[in-house]
Amino acid sequence: MSYAIPAFLPFFLAALFAAVTPLKYRYALVLVPLINGILLFLNADQLTPISIQLHTFTLQIMDVGAQVSEQEAKLSLLFAYLFHLACFICLIYSLHVKDRIQIVAGLLYAGSAIGAVFAGDFITLFIFWELLAVTSAFLVFARRTKAAKAAGIRYLIIQILSGVLLLIGAISYFQQTGSTDIGYIGLGSTASWFFLVAFGIKAAFPFMHSWLSDAYPEATPTGTVFLSAFTTKVAIYMLARTFPGEDLLVYIGAAMTCFPIFYAVIENDLRKVLAYSLINQLGFMVCGIGIGTALALNGTVAHAFNDVIFKGLLFMTMGAVLHRVGHVNGSNLGGLYKTMPKTTLFCIVGAASISAFPLFSGFVSKSMVMAAMIEAGHEYLWLMLLFASAGVFHHAGIKIPFFAFFAHDSGLRPKEAPTNMLVAMGIASFICILIGTYPEVLYQMLPWENDYVPYDLTHTLTQLQLLFFSALAFVWLNKKGLYPPELKSVNLDFEYLYRKVLPSAGLGLANLGNTLKVLITGLAVDAMNALPVMKRGNDANAATLTLRMAIGFVVIAVLAFITQFM
Repeated sequence: MSYAIPAFLPFFLAALFAAVTPLKYRYALVLVPLINGILLFLNADQLTPISIQLHTFTLQIMDVGAQVSEQEAKLSLLFAYLFHLACFICLIYSLHVKDRIQIVAGLLYAGSAIGAVFAGDFITLFIFWELLAVTSAFLVFARRTKAAKAAGIRYLIIQILSGVLLLIGAISYFQQTGSTDIGYIGLGSTASWFFLVAFGIKAAFPFMHSWLSDAYPEATPTGTVFLSAFTTKVAIYMLARTFPGEDLLVYIGAAMTCFPIFYAVIENDLRKVLAYSLINQLGFMVCGIGIGTALALNGTVAHAFNDVIFKGLLFMTMGAVLHRVGHVNGSNLGGLYKTMPKTTLFCIVGAASISAFPLFSGFVSKSMVMAAMIEAGHEYLWLMLLFASAGVFHHAGIKIPFFAFFAHDSGLRPKEAPTNMLVAMGIASFICILIGTYPEVLYQMLPWENDYVPYDLTHTLTQLQLLFFSALAFVWLNKKGLYPPELKSVNLDFEYLYRKVLPSAGLGLANLGNTLKVLITGLAVDAMNALPVMKRGNDANAATLTLRMAIGFVVIAVLAFITQFM
């Protein structure tokens, strides 16, 4: 038996089903990613290539088979498995939701991500790239608050811009090479820079990242879990396909690992803390792509897989708090472990995973990128990654569970999270522990040859020392009152440019335009008043003269047109 349909098609059909049937049937939708993922896994060696001829382009919808390398095929399959698993967990987490928009948008969003990783050409990729943008925006709009609407519009504009740059790059690439096939590009052509910026926007490169920290905290509790899984990971996948070994990415990635830490430690909205933490983790992946060795690329893919699970788990725990309490402001939480013990436990598992504790998933993937950085001779950048590892333990490993569930007693006594949320968090927690204790489950699916052993004595002791002294620093700073307090205002970074500067500039230009309009109108009125007034007896003569002049101009124009053909 072979798998002979586009992998995204079941998700689109499920979205159509969800759009037209009663909401009571939404429970059946959980089976879609589960069954489709199992069929895809069982028939991984018998996938049927699917393409459509469109004018001069061939849209490669399922780019599989003999025409792709073994590594490319494994890369696409691993990300497809990941997206099926993520969608399965997200759908369980959202079973209590009775909002049709969120259900339909989530299925279309997941299907678009799967379509993107199987796309064999840039035109097909562009179609799914823009579908990712549009469908994901509805997960922000679905919260139906003024802030969510504004953030969703900003998010959609930036995501559409990324798609426009991708299309320009694809056209330019076609003009240069005569092909739109996806493969290694490397920097050196105009098209390559368009591609890099397009992918960089979705991967949250520095100065292109603010859409993530702006929109993700404003989405619905379930919407943010969906958002954390797909958009950025599709960008990582594309960078791994097109720019492996590009040295510039090493420096971009190193910057991405460090700068979000400073914003995360002062942020009060705990979902925004996780958004900054997501950028931090993406930095490790971008570094691995830039290094370009088998160890580094395997580390990137493994960490992308693990990040979807443990970051999704952390977003799920904060989504449960938001669902029960109504907000996730760290300064107003605390003591929730008393009535939400299971959610607290799951949050600790996610925090241990993202902090790379031994026996948790982050430990077996982040270390691969760190080891590859040393092997590549980037000692100073390795120190930056070490600092970033300590920083992520501070703001995600400690701050999230501490301020949400412990710290001071806020007096809040919400109910435990709904059962479906707990099941989804339990599945994610199990995967974090399974991969952390038995990494071969993940390692055997990696695209490139891998002989890395994570649990050697040196690495384990080094990581434990880093975690111990980071925790010690957190405790000491808190005891001394030196730990940066959460700012209860809205903290802006680069988004200040388009949330404050550009609107102010636009308002100033509008006021200037209104002033000029009034001035010009006044001058025109004065000029009209200065014209001599014709007497009524001369009106007929003036009208006749005007008609004759108009006829004369028409005759001249016709004669000029005729002479062009003589």
